Formats: sequence, C-alpha cells, structure tokens
Amino acid sequence: MAESIATWKGDMAFDVSLDGHTFVVDADSSVGGGDQGPRPKGLLLSGLAGCTGMDVVSILKKMQMPFDRFEIDVHGDPHDEHPKVFTAVNLVYRFWGDQLDEKKIRKAIDLSTDRYCAVYATLGKTAEMDYSLELNP
Repeated sequence: MAESIATWKGDMAFDVSLDGHTFVVDADSSVGGGDQGPRPKGLLLSGLAGCTGMDVVSILKKMQMPFDRFEIDVHGDPHDEHPKVFTAVNLVYRFWGDQLDEKKIRKAIDLSTDRYCAVYATLGKTAEMDYSLELNP
C-alpha cells in the first residue's frame, strides 16, 4: 500500500512525502504558485511512464531481449471543462539497440498495458489510451 502525505508550504506549494521520498508540487504564477515543482496532474503522466516502463524492462529482461536505450514519451490531452481529466493519453515507446526484436517488445508493452500497469488501467477509466513504438538501430 502506498501512502503519501502533502504538507502545505505556503501559496500553492506542498512538500510531498511518498514512501520515504520527498518532493515539491506547485502551480505556476498564473494561479498563485511559485513554480517550485511539477504540477500534480503532470505527475500522473510521469507515474504512467514509470509504471509501464518498469513492467516493460522486467518483461524484456525475462525474454532476454537486450537494448541499449529506452524512453517513453507520454502526452495527455485534458478536457476543456472542470474537472479537467485526461480524455486521451498517448505513449511513444522508443528503443535503441542493434538486437531489437519488435515482436518481443510489442508483447512486453501489451502485457504491461493490458495486464500489469495499474496506472494505465486507472487512467484508462477516463481517457482513450493508445501507444506507438519507435525502433532505432
């Protein structure tokens, strides 16, 4: 079970403690913040990238599929009206390496997005989710 505690610092900033790690969340100056940290909604996208990324790395390791570099670009489109939930989320999985096996990589991504990543499943309740894959030898 995860536990997070947010302690108000003033204005719109909070010190957040999560599983023994501390960081700041804040808003920009247009809404009274001081831009001391990321926005909470953006952290959902970061959490998604981390969640699915860890799944994919673990699965590919078990498949013994090597790669040199891996990154995930996540873009979320928010609704125009409050609450401004994400209505669409797109992930771009990018891999580099000279022994990339597209079939294994797609299987790992599909296992993550269809079965293992709780953040993907949670965001999928309000947003249309999709992904693309880029292989770079």
